[in-house]
Amino acid sequence: MNGKPPYASVPEEKPGACNAKSDPADAGATFVLQSKGTWYHAGFHLTTAIVGPTVLTLPYALRGMGWAIGLTSLTVVFFVTYYNYALMSTVSDHCESHGRRHIRFRELAADILGSGWMFYFVVTVQATINTGVSIGSILLAGDCLQIMYSELYPDGPLKLYHFIIIVTVVLILLSQLPSFHSLRHINLASLLLCLGYTLLVVVGCFRAGALKDAPRKDYSLSSSKYDRALNAFSSIAILASVFGNGILPEIQATLAPPAAGKMTKALRLCYLVIFFTFYSAAISGYWAFGSQVSSNVLESLMPDSGPSLAPTWLLGLAVVFVLLQLLAIGLVYSQVAYEIMEKNSADSTQGMFSKRNLIPRIILRTLYMIFCGFMAAMLPFFGDIVAVVGAIGFIPLDFILPLLLYNMEIRPSRGKPIYWVNLSIMVIFTIVGIIGAVSSVRKLVIDANQFKLFSNNVID
Repeated sequence: MNGKPPYASVPEEKPGACNAKSDPADAGATFVLQSKGTWYHAGFHLTTAIVGPTVLTLPYALRGMGWAIGLTSLTVVFFVTYYNYALMSTVSDHCESHGRRHIRFRELAADILGSGWMFYFVVTVQATINTGVSIGSILLAGDCLQIMYSELYPDGPLKLYHFIIIVTVVLILLSQLPSFHSLRHINLASLLLCLGYTLLVVVGCFRAGALKDAPRKDYSLSSSKYDRALNAFSSIAILASVFGNGILPEIQATLAPPAAGKMTKALRLCYLVIFFTFYSAAISGYWAFGSQVSSNVLESLMPDSGPSLAPTWLLGLAVVFVLLQLLAIGLVYSQVAYEIMEKNSADSTQGMFSKRNLIPRIILRTLYMIFCGFMAAMLPFFGDIVAVVGAIGFIPLDFILPLLLYNMEIRPSRGKPIYWVNLSIMVIFTIVGIIGAVSSVRKLVIDANQFKLFSNNVID
């Protein structure tokens, strides 16, 4: 984006503004963040925001830490993120009970912390994460199409950017669904798709690992203590990225009021899916390929040389499921951008589908998707910065701020264990975030010689 971000010059949205739902001029709240959903609708949204094809990177995360530390870290992050999201929901419910209902992460943080800069910090990090995930979704969906095309037409003329254009056009059409709530059926399908491709990949990995001529299983780590430490922190940053979402308040905003207690049920649904998909994919992929596992375990099942290590139909179906779910993920992570756009461009006194609101919505959402598609085509090495995004973006929003907001808003006594538990988690993950960012950027620099703008291949 050039110049100031569009939200920076809007006088009616001040840092710490509360109860945005009561503001009749807030078209972003009225149209995009409609509060009509049930707890299971929120569960569908949350599952789509967290459980995506990044689950296929979990064996690679274990590769950087080994069995014991890897599974322990996975379990710690599992419980810490559930705990953090539950506290975030509690804080939102507490604010609502005191007449301060917040439907945006940035407003919740600014109101409680009483700092204008926090508003802009959260919205900047959110915008970076959401746009980055949208770009990554388009890139990986285009890569899925290219994989299928290459199998059918090995010498075909189409390039990666052609498939990125196709995905972008599809997302432009789907992005015209006006509200977050209108994605509820798509996100139910997304939940089923992630269960489907995870099951297929797990079956494929166990089959590959059990073959007579299976690759030798080597679970050894780097002989250098320095490299082992950096790889471990990079893996933890990957876990943070995989478990992160950064839009929980916006998802909670889709619940029909009163929202108290509903998000807890949504979290339970989401984490039931997480437990099945994350652990099964991580264990089966690392068991089958060990230290040779690729950053995407599907690539290990489809090596560049030699035959595939799983049936073609199984791999093809898994790729189709991944492709379809990536479309849902791209839509979910675009909602914050759409909410900002419509707050500044739409008129809530007129109908959602009035010409006054429909034309700007079509134009702005189309331009946003074109931007994301162009960036995906220009930077087809996006997968290599997942850990950087996790360390710099998801760790502050999902591992630190929820605990800080709870301690500031609920104000537990310093004599209670919860205060010190929250403080300890904040300190630990601040350190992990800093080291993880350094190690992830280091890997990015090491791999930089492979990067080529508008490449025909996605670089890991």
